[in-house]
Amino acid sequence: MNYQLLGRTGLRVSDLSLGTMTFGEEWGWGASKEESRRMFDAYAEMGGNFIDTANGYTDGTSERYVGEFVKEERSRFVVATKYTFSSKPGDPNSGGNHRKNMAQALEASLKRLALDYIDLYWVHVWDSLTPIEEMMRALDDQVRAGKILYVGVSDAPAWVVSRANTMAELRDWSPFVALQVEYNLIERTPERELIPMARELGMTITPWSPLAGGMLAGKYKREDAKREGRLAVSPFADFSERNFGVTEAVTKVAQEIGHSPSQVALAWLRQKNTLPILGARTLAQLKDNLGSLEFDLTKEHIAKLDAVSAVTPGFPGNFLARPFVIDRLYAGTRDRIRGR
Repeated sequence: MNYQLLGRTGLRVSDLSLGTMTFGEEWGWGASKEESRRMFDAYAEMGGNFIDTANGYTDGTSERYVGEFVKEERSRFVVATKYTFSSKPGDPNSGGNHRKNMAQALEASLKRLALDYIDLYWVHVWDSLTPIEEMMRALDDQVRAGKILYVGVSDAPAWVVSRANTMAELRDWSPFVALQVEYNLIERTPERELIPMARELGMTITPWSPLAGGMLAGKYKREDAKREGRLAVSPFADFSERNFGVTEAVTKVAQEIGHSPSQVALAWLRQKNTLPILGARTLAQLKDNLGSLEFDLTKEHIAKLDAVSAVTPGFPGNFLARPFVIDRLYAGTRDRIRGR
């Protein structure tokens, strides 16, 4: 395992994060405590130190397991958890990004984790109601109180994140240092706005669902798309013709280089300068995923996967890329302008 800096901080995190949404069996498809412990130990033995959980994962069991597993070597691990989703259906203030929910969710997470502080605290989802300044000031208050060290944001529009970090910079508040998005060879639309924004702001990009709900692992075949009630097969996989074309290309590359499709999909993400979050249900799955660290894809293989999975930039990307626009933007001198 190699390490990288988390955003524009001095915090070192491993190249792959261990996602723990599967720690616990309350949702009917997770891992037992014993299997969760085996996965945690295998990840730690390879040098992994970046653990990702959330206050609502498996109804709180995930946080309890994580807290117990890191207890003996607390200082070694970078523990990240999240808040936003409601913990009490029917209570309007038990969810959202506002200060009250943040305060009560953070205290509950610290209690379940049995920790004095959390290394990285994520805003799980943008709620569209809470003023950005309220959220950022409240997060900074928790940093100053020593209950969290850094803050990140997940599942939010680019304009929200960019405005939040600009506000934090101007007011000397703690900025978002990492961005969590759904990003993989099938879901590449974050490349339109979110990923360029994160690069510009110096944020680490941590993709969730790096295997697209199992599709990129070769878990599903075309006949699965024809079944009635495909959501019962997988609520996370999109069985479109385009997506099966992507998975077939991944499988072909995997066969050519002697690695699994999962490893190829994860290697592609790593070579896009992101930090994938692994979400395995068994030790065997996790070990296979960790095998993605053992090799790099060639430029030819990356180009092949890029081509089959490409998405259109949309507006304004398509407009700005038109030769007519480029010629008038740079007066025919673009090739002589450094950085362009």
